[in-house]
Amino acid sequence: MKKSIVNSALLFSAALAQNVIAQEKPNILWLVCEDISPLLSFYGDSTAHTPNLDKLAKESMIFDNCYTTVGVSAPSRSCIITGMYPTSIGTMHMRTSHDINSLGKRQYDTTSICNDLAGNPIREYSAVIPDYIKCFTEYLRNKGYYCVNRDKTDYQFAAPVTAWNQNDLKASWENCPAGKPFFAVYEFDITHESKVWLNKKLPQTVSSQKVPLPPYFPEDSIVRQDVARVYSNIELLDKQIGVAIQKLKDAGLYDKTIIMFCSDNGGPLPRGKREVYDSGLKLPFIMRFPKGVNAGRVNRMISFVDLAPTTLSLAGIKPPKYMQGEAFLGKYKSKPRKYIFGSSDRFDNVIDRIRIVRDNRYLFVKNYYPQFPKYMDNFYRNNMDMMKQMLLLRDEEKLTPPVALWFRKSKTKEEFYDCQTDPHNMNNLIENPRFADKIIEMRIVLDNWENEVGDMGSIPEGDMIAKMWPNNTQPTTETPIISISKNILKLSDSTHGASVAYILSDKKIKPTIYSEWQLYHRPVSLGDAKYVYVIANRIGFRDSEIIEREL
Repeated sequence: MKKSIVNSALLFSAALAQNVIAQEKPNILWLVCEDISPLLSFYGDSTAHTPNLDKLAKESMIFDNCYTTVGVSAPSRSCIITGMYPTSIGTMHMRTSHDINSLGKRQYDTTSICNDLAGNPIREYSAVIPDYIKCFTEYLRNKGYYCVNRDKTDYQFAAPVTAWNQNDLKASWENCPAGKPFFAVYEFDITHESKVWLNKKLPQTVSSQKVPLPPYFPEDSIVRQDVARVYSNIELLDKQIGVAIQKLKDAGLYDKTIIMFCSDNGGPLPRGKREVYDSGLKLPFIMRFPKGVNAGRVNRMISFVDLAPTTLSLAGIKPPKYMQGEAFLGKYKSKPRKYIFGSSDRFDNVIDRIRIVRDNRYLFVKNYYPQFPKYMDNFYRNNMDMMKQMLLLRDEEKLTPPVALWFRKSKTKEEFYDCQTDPHNMNNLIENPRFADKIIEMRIVLDNWENEVGDMGSIPEGDMIAKMWPNNTQPTTETPIISISKNILKLSDSTHGASVAYILSDKKIKPTIYSEWQLYHRPVSLGDAKYVYVIANRIGFRDSEIIEREL
């Protein structure tokens, strides 16, 4: 009897300690917009009026050298959620399917999108990534975090139910149970590329005559209208950011939460998004700590592959060794990186293969198909009035040489830019003997990186799909193994690399993938539950069937 009392006391103390630790962990909120470059006042561009972001920036670390790995959303997001380079896990092609929002449609059209470079037809698919890789939010959930995403996923694979507690338009940190820390991602699509044409009937709050034009844009009224629309959309974004921050303040959590703001890739206009230049890869990125601690400018180079390990590090969780990113903040902060890397492969209906390495001043570009045109005729971007006008001016041979440069019919095998003196990456210095040593250095660094990460770009996408989906069929996660003894539930996966989730209920229900599933990571007391429901999923596989067990 005494032993039982002691054991109960020890268990209570352990549970209490765990609760205290959980409460000490910081809340973390990501405010992620779409398709903007650093066109904000705290990066030197005051064209758009953004009082809410300006105020947040004054209290934040402002990173001057943040880059995504691919200049378009889905590959970029696959990198963020896994901490892996898209080229190393087969998620570099835009886009594999329409698993864009919440948990995804999980249905894949067999109709060919286009042919790969070997002539193989490409169909929709959910990328099957290595079995040891998880969505990094699972590590947060295992340590007591309540994880919510509102609403976009777009990971190149259907988001597993184990990744989030909530993952839909109703998801909110406000639903977090008392005593738990939260990790929340809020998505803002008001600045998305499509909003350049979808929002053109909205009031334009920025004058088209006052917007700055980079040297790769022609002086043209239609061009100016679309550029002004981008800045006007940024002003709309600022208002939405203000609402999100005010809710945090009203709840008394503003100084109990780490807040991050960034974009998913570069700006939406031609020669921005999808490009490997700074216009496509360089992003705004700020991070506010409670009470504005550590506020100021940061010159350290960071890559989106670093976001997963950094978030874990901030939560006091050691990042898994397999992650290719490096924590730049928190308990497990690493040494500053010297280089960032980027890639370009298929974008919807057009294909190329480009790799880049950049340090804090220079950009080196490797074109695998120099015989291909520089301009990629992406059907989605052609909805933009500005793009149509530039193509018309091109065909009429009315573009000035700096603008026409983007439409050149072939490329050099390599490109090299001094980003300090040439921030728009217009002057290719690859033949300049002054930079010969630096070019050799960066060429070697890029080759070594491609080998280290196991770059899959040389594999035709059709062949990659055939390996991921044998016999053109998506593999299925096997039913998990359920064991119940002395009112304790134990679960194990039958498919190597799968994650398992469960629901306990006091009544019979009909759960779906949209239900709130609990991530299984250790034996669970069943309490007074009368039913248990179990599901398993390996990333890229079809979910297992949902198993119901009456207790």
